[in-house]
Amino acid sequence: MDSDENPIPFSSSPAKLKVAGAWSGVLDVDLSSWTVPMLRDEVARRSGASRDRINLICGGKILKDGDGVANLSQLGLKNNSKVLASVVSADRGKALNDEAAAQADRSQKLARLRAAALALSGRHADGSLPVEDFNIELEDQNGQKVNLGSETDQKGVMMGLMLHANARSLMKNEKYKDALDVLSMAEEAFSLCDPKFIEMIDNVPILQLDTVWCYFILRDISCLSMAGVRLTKARKGFERSHGKDSTRLRLLQSGQHAEIALYLRLELLEGVVAYHSGNYAQSRKALNSAQAKYLQLQIPDESLSLLMNMGYKEGSAKRALRMTGQDIQSAVDFLIDERAKKARRHEEDLQRQQEIMEQKKYGRTPQKKAIDLQMLNELVSIGFERCLAAEALRINENNFQEALDHLTDPQKNCDLQQRIHSRNTRMEQRETAAAMNAVNTAPAENNGSTQVEEPISFSDEQNHPVTGAEEGTSETTFVDPRDEEMEDALAKELTGDALADYDIEVTKEGEAVKEYLALLESL
Repeated sequence: MDSDENPIPFSSSPAKLKVAGAWSGVLDVDLSSWTVPMLRDEVARRSGASRDRINLICGGKILKDGDGVANLSQLGLKNNSKVLASVVSADRGKALNDEAAAQADRSQKLARLRAAALALSGRHADGSLPVEDFNIELEDQNGQKVNLGSETDQKGVMMGLMLHANARSLMKNEKYKDALDVLSMAEEAFSLCDPKFIEMIDNVPILQLDTVWCYFILRDISCLSMAGVRLTKARKGFERSHGKDSTRLRLLQSGQHAEIALYLRLELLEGVVAYHSGNYAQSRKALNSAQAKYLQLQIPDESLSLLMNMGYKEGSAKRALRMTGQDIQSAVDFLIDERAKKARRHEEDLQRQQEIMEQKKYGRTPQKKAIDLQMLNELVSIGFERCLAAEALRINENNFQEALDHLTDPQKNCDLQQRIHSRNTRMEQRETAAAMNAVNTAPAENNGSTQVEEPISFSDEQNHPVTGAEEGTSETTFVDPRDEEMEDALAKELTGDALADYDIEVTKEGEAVKEYLALLESL
């Protein structure tokens, strides 16, 4: 093939790349405009090989096409850089391309996941009017709402919990490599919080334990030293949050034994790390303790059968027996309590949905917050009309006294009524115009054209933008487009189950304990 045929145009001041392998020579390229796909195409053209079989290596790194946007300079190539070009088999070339595509897709999904968690935590931590029909709130193990002193802490914990729940879902589906990436993002989110608060909860120690469990399942021996560090942090974290011998946790859980499965996994992994570090006595001690906890968690068939005959499902019955130390009466009480909590949560969710719908009807405050319904109810109890009181709170940023002054001032009260009347009139005009537009565009839809919906933005008055306490601005502030698919997936994983982190099926742990004890016996 003629190397001078149809050459790619170069800039006026090109750099030189020294290529060896499938084709040897010097290429004049513009590092600031050339990309890896362009370089691959040129090497393929000069070597006579198919571009999908060309493998490029520079500085010990494989040059991948990626998104095709990053130029060679951004990837670290300089004047006189050496590039090794090799021709791989057709199957190998396809595999490399598939691997690169899979990695790019994985990176994009992780970026979307992080952005969705950041957006959700941001909207639900600062009191903003929810875009969705639900609220994300922090609760303790008794289902009581937890409000942290700092918005940063609230946001960090929310984001960490959402990402951790997503990682645990991936672990459940045996996608441990993907789970590690998400666990890393969750750990970063928790690191934004006040350490004094983080030390009081066991979410971070559980995250450390989950991370090491992923290492173990993947049999990644390269993470051995890091696994030891994480397990030390996990144990110290459990001691701070659970108390000595789990006394504090036992008190919070009304005498339940929910934590046993966690400590089984912890001691198993400590035994594994000690074994691979050559500390066999320490390994045997940890594994023997883990084995005792494993036996303690085994469910007698008679107890399981008894609960199932009462109408409880197998999974629920096993969970109840594990949490209560196999005591039948305690397990029944646990199941009744869990059912009552679920029913109460369902009622609270329905009530909150109705409240959010009402808040959306009144619009947002100048600082984009939702109307405080408790204050609204107080004003209504005094005798003010509900929509009038809501508007007074809205324009006064939920300041009760200023809203009350607004309502009791005859002139300001009259202005409020006029504002509401004007807004309702505009809404009716928009609805009429939308209906007429729908009629006018109907023939176009029948002819096969597609109408494109514009994104809905929630302005300060829901349908009419307001700046401060005054109307009249013509500028509408649009919210950033939501990644609804990813946000909905994250929200769906937030079940509100306070014991989900402790509810571990320990079959794999039991098998691993048996395996490593056998290894110790063979020494």
